[in-house]
Amino acid sequence: MASTDERRLIEETVADFVEAEIRPVAAEADETQTFPEDVWDGLAELDLTGLTVSEEYGGFDADQLTYSVVNEILARGDLSVATALSVHCLATACIEEFGTDSHREEWLPAMADGRPVGAFALSEPGAGSNPAEMTTEARKDGDEYVIDGKKQWITNGERAGVVILFAKTDRDEPESVTQFLVPKDTEGLEVGKKEDKLGLRASDTTTLLFDGARIPEANRLTEVGDGLKAAFSILTGGRIAIASQAVGVAHAALEAAIEYAGEREQFDKPIADHQAIAHKLADMATDVRAARLLTRDAAEKNEDGVDPMAASMAKYFASETAVDVASEAVQVHGGYGYTKDFDVERYYRDAKITTIYEGTSEIQKEIIARHLGE
Repeated sequence: MASTDERRLIEETVADFVEAEIRPVAAEADETQTFPEDVWDGLAELDLTGLTVSEEYGGFDADQLTYSVVNEILARGDLSVATALSVHCLATACIEEFGTDSHREEWLPAMADGRPVGAFALSEPGAGSNPAEMTTEARKDGDEYVIDGKKQWITNGERAGVVILFAKTDRDEPESVTQFLVPKDTEGLEVGKKEDKLGLRASDTTTLLFDGARIPEANRLTEVGDGLKAAFSILTGGRIAIASQAVGVAHAALEAAIEYAGEREQFDKPIADHQAIAHKLADMATDVRAARLLTRDAAEKNEDGVDPMAASMAKYFASETAVDVASEAVQVHGGYGYTKDFDVERYYRDAKITTIYEGTSEIQKEIIARHLGE
């Protein structure tokens, strides 16, 4: 685990990068719905595209708390960038944890260097909160698997060079979900519709279409039927990353509100000096700090083993906090907050997705309730 001084240096380095490289392009990337590839290359130069990859394969090998801190700071600049990186890290984690030495040696060094980008394909049009209902099938044919089906809500769908795919080896058997590694250039794999989203607009979110796509049997990452267990294990860490990103968005919205309230005058004094606004800012600051502490506690707990309840508590509380704080930041800005002249409207749009992807708030509450008393 990184020392406090090491983590502080990482935090300062990433924060400087956010201010110099991400914030200046975030609004335009959102407006044009285009991912800033120069920013991705900059992340690679900082070794952040290999953030959780072992040093053996050229990665940064960050501990869970450092991973959380990096996600939070990146999201202060642009949630789209933080999301793209966290999904890439989901893909590298799957390869490192479930793949063979051959898989790791073939894919991880290049992915740690930033290319290929990774994608994580679990959700489907009819199987979101309950992935056991997926219909994508990987049918065994000799020493190959033939894949047919459709995946939806795939972050990095256009940009990815490798896809971590979850599919059933028997479409009628819920317990046959298995994890596979699918190179993006596999014949029979096509990128479908790119979603036109409320927020997170610089991050490409697409469908992936599989029509007779063939991969070698060697590209199976888990034993047949172990795919969901693997997905849920990986997603526990992923939920901590989303919680961290939610804290980052909330932090950015709070900072913007404080700055604006100190500059905007009404009735001959800054609006920050009016009790209604001052109390609003106090509530926002308290909620952000609480969300950060809950999230970092979950990250530290996950270092010692998977703790689903801690991760779900963090993801639930931090994501709802992000929505509330961003909404209040818009309110502090008044009519200006409803325009694209100020970043708070983007924070408001972006915050909502943190309550939905990688498990909705409702699913997080189900997980928390299930583990009470343990």
